[in-house]
Amino acid sequence: MYFNIIASGSKGNATLVVSNKTVILIDMGISFERLKEGLKEINMVPEDITGAIFTHDHSDHIGGIRFLSPSIMYALQGTLPPLANVVELYKPFRIGDFEITPFPTSHDAKNPCGFYIKDKNESLVYMTDTGVFLEENLDLIKNPTYLIIESNHDIQMLLATNRTYELKNRILSDVGHLCNEDSAIATCQIIGNNTKEVILAHLSEEANTPETALKAYENIFRHFGIDMDKYNIRCAHQHHSLLGGHVDEN
Repeated sequence: MYFNIIASGSKGNATLVVSNKTVILIDMGISFERLKEGLKEINMVPEDITGAIFTHDHSDHIGGIRFLSPSIMYALQGTLPPLANVVELYKPFRIGDFEITPFPTSHDAKNPCGFYIKDKNESLVYMTDTGVFLEENLDLIKNPTYLIIESNHDIQMLLATNRTYELKNRILSDVGHLCNEDSAIATCQIIGNNTKEVILAHLSEEANTPETALKAYENIFRHFGIDMDKYNIRCAHQHHSLLGGHVDEN
């Protein structure tokens, strides 16, 4: 299994996950040209996409769905147009080589979710856009091979921005976005002996930096006595791709 995070942030999100001949797209909040560029980076074209799964109905996650056929799109009820495939929380479904299980997140959208994705050898947890980590999901998502998790903002940097009080309040709320420290605490609960990579996603361009997020992770990992060097921890980006996983598998 390998993945290419084409874009991650408030201006648009899209991630490709690949196993053997199966290619799934997580969210489509980017232009079709950017999607094609991301596919080209892994020597693929749009026709290679087996299925597309969606976390929630905000435009930075579904803004580009007009470029996809509804027949290959999957989401919880109310996220996508009527012709798309409807899936249910905690009920696994298959797309090619992948078994995919949606789990709930806490965000101000209709039926927001994350995904636990596995093939015959490895697993990936994708969880962004959540104001808090819902610990009832832990039994499902514990100890994945790869974890892609939101680390949206540094609280002090967010408060110092020129954003409105209402927007800051929304981001900080239980249905907003994870700050760096809360993301790191959740990660410490989720990772295990099988975990190889952790990708920090959906970083704010105004209220965070990769260096700030990684420093918060260092502090939290040290607090819990976890050796951060055991894991390949990196930050996804809004404007360029990040490749991970076992690229040489194919």
